Amino acid sequence: MADNSLHEVRETLDAVYRAESRRILATLIRLLGDFDAAEEALQEAFTAAAERWDAEGVPANPRAWLISTGRFKAIDKLRRELRFDSDSGGMADRVAAENPDPGEEIDKRINDDELRLIFTCCHPALPPEAQIALTLREVCGLTTEEIARSFLTSAPTIAQRIVRAKVKIREGRIPYEVPPAKEFPERLDAVLHVIYLVFNEGYSPTSGEAVTREELSLEAIRLGRLLLEILPDPEVMGLLALMLLQESRRAARTSAKGEMMLLGDQDRRLWDPEKIKEGVGLVSRAFAQRRFGTYTLQAAIAATHSRAQSETETDWKEIVGLYNLLLRIVPSPVVRLNRAVAVAMMDGPAEGLAIVDSLVAEGELADYHLLYSIKGELCRRLGRKEEAIEAYKKSLALTNLGPERRFIEKKIKELG
Repeated sequence: MADNSLHEVRETLDAVYRAESRRILATLIRLLGDFDAAEEALQEAFTAAAERWDAEGVPANPRAWLISTGRFKAIDKLRRELRFDSDSGGMADRVAAENPDPGEEIDKRINDDELRLIFTCCHPALPPEAQIALTLREVCGLTTEEIARSFLTSAPTIAQRIVRAKVKIREGRIPYEVPPAKEFPERLDAVLHVIYLVFNEGYSPTSGEAVTREELSLEAIRLGRLLLEILPDPEVMGLLALMLLQESRRAARTSAKGEMMLLGDQDRRLWDPEKIKEGVGLVSRAFAQRRFGTYTLQAAIAATHSRAQSETETDWKEIVGLYNLLLRIVPSPVVRLNRAVAVAMMDGPAEGLAIVDSLVAEGELADYHLLYSIKGELCRRLGRKEEAIEAYKKSLALTNLGPERRFIEKKIKELG
């Protein structure tokens, strides 16, 4: 590989960073026992790669090379830190002794490292909002600004949550491990929640110019598979099924010109039949255990969509019934809004709009752009042009995603 051009090496390094950096970080956290030290080691390893791969060529196993290099950089730094004097050298020796050069053994443990990291970030000793922020930052690599937009809060607030969570993990000596089976129940809900948040940030980004961020969605699916291997719980099956069924539509979610396509306008021939088959199978397995919850019900709704050849052929009565069950478990305004869309398809836009208007009056979703986007669409179908334009303008003011903004602007223009 020594004859690779500089451009090819840099492209390879960029691709490795996108695909592997969070997995490498998870392993470095295990090896070094500290979030901040691992993050610094990660950056130093990639810096070293940029300098050395140009001359030496890309190694056969880039991930193992980067992990080994990051580990050595961290040990060298510990030994150089004179301000810790004897403690520094002792700590470096312990890290080196307890974690010999991982080399090619990395691939055998790296999946466990990622699950360890997720369970650590979701430890019940941490506040729920800190669990989510820390996971999105460390497992997914989202910036504090991106996380802040998801939380509808400021970047400094998110940064403080992440710092406090790291301090709590360090000072509380929270173990970096997948917990024993008896502790799964109290940890599982949080883990499922953050994995789905990761997926959603990939499937429907909160900002930017891309309709989707495939690397995040695929990462969430991969984590869901890992979790299912160690815990064949119905809700784990349900979550994985939901992600697969939604991901199956990716190719149809944009037009040839890159424009966003709503579910009813998508070319369903582009949906991935293998993901649909796997997702539907997981839904059936989950329902067979009769202990299903919110993710399985959402997956069942997605499976119903996947069986229809078009929007008009969809079994909307079944979908409304599934939403009714979901509302018994999670009586949230977002679920009610999604149900309103199904009711509009089953009984007409006026029935759906009545539900949407009640949600607007209640005010809980005042900052949720999809509430007004859906209202605009239902008003448009009813011929209530001015109300539709007003609703679309409210939705436009609340979204930062470029393709979504262009979609809404197009709707407003079409209305006059």
